[in-house]
Amino acid sequence: MNKQQLILALQSHGLKLVEQDIGTTARKGGAGPSDHKAVTIDDTTVMVPIFTGTAARSPYTVTIDRGADQAMLHLDGDAIAPIQFPGQPTFYSLMTVDGIPYWKIALLHSHDVLATTVLQTCMRYRDVATACQFCAIEQSLDAGRTIARKTPEQLAEVAEAAVRLDGVKHMVMTTGTPNTSDRGAAYLTECAKAIKQQVDLPIQAQCEPPDDFRWFDRLKTSGVNSLGMHLEAVDPAVRNKIMPGKALVPVEYYFDAFTSAVKVFGWGQVSTYLLAGLGDSLQTMSEMCDRLIQIGVYPFVVPFVPITGTPLAAHPAPSHEFMYVLYQQVGTMLRRSGMSSQAMKAGCAKCGACSALSTFE
Repeated sequence: MNKQQLILALQSHGLKLVEQDIGTTARKGGAGPSDHKAVTIDDTTVMVPIFTGTAARSPYTVTIDRGADQAMLHLDGDAIAPIQFPGQPTFYSLMTVDGIPYWKIALLHSHDVLATTVLQTCMRYRDVATACQFCAIEQSLDAGRTIARKTPEQLAEVAEAAVRLDGVKHMVMTTGTPNTSDRGAAYLTECAKAIKQQVDLPIQAQCEPPDDFRWFDRLKTSGVNSLGMHLEAVDPAVRNKIMPGKALVPVEYYFDAFTSAVKVFGWGQVSTYLLAGLGDSLQTMSEMCDRLIQIGVYPFVVPFVPITGTPLAAHPAPSHEFMYVLYQQVGTMLRRSGMSSQAMKAGCAKCGACSALSTFE
């Protein structure tokens, strides 16, 4: 099994760990790669599910030699490859003057990406009629592992420390959707401006399409280098079932927003998350990726990970065979267009740890 195949398998099946092997760099709930742990395979760091029901049944396990700081990956009990778990970053040990640990403000993703959810609440989350069934954004807030609102000053302080102490290369700022017409763009603008005044760090901002596309210019002026607006699902029936509130924003409105954003941030500097395994067919996903690439948007295809405590906790993850074919098709499109994740200035697609797509480019 080569590295590409191994990453695919791990992200579909997950990794079975015992609690004492998890350490403090894994995370339950929240936004982004929840229920995951960073794993380095042959110098490539990826996010692998560990807290999910799928991972609990995974044929992939690990043994750890703590003296040698080395872990060995096993498949059905047979050793197949050495792996490493990135250590806890230095900035996690610090706290603000008012006593908030830095790790409650922003987290290390992969090995060199700083990530934060600036607003840890969402207007749709508490209502079953509107909530995205895969989302766990407020779980970490309920558990006391984060704070509801990170101030621009806090984010700037943590970002400076993460760059200085841990060599962070870029930053992702996402947000729960507030009940405002800008959909969080206004607050992301404030946060980006404060961070850029403190440290020269490339930033991706992520939000739903705002009502006024002039927010894209304001985000760019504030210091945001790339933009993410996430479709997640494509087929109207899947969107209505899985994300009923967000589905009220039509796909065509996303495309209007994408087209406007590409004019501001540039070709290949706008991206969207596509969660494979929610019900969209291979053809539907492939056709959507082709359409996105044609207008300059990077389709960041990620295998759906069922998160504990959500309505889709028992939903199966996509098979690695399905992901392989999809990655092949999208990778061919990306190569043909000349678009690549590494050309992106900041963001999830540039990091690439939640997907194997970059290995197919």
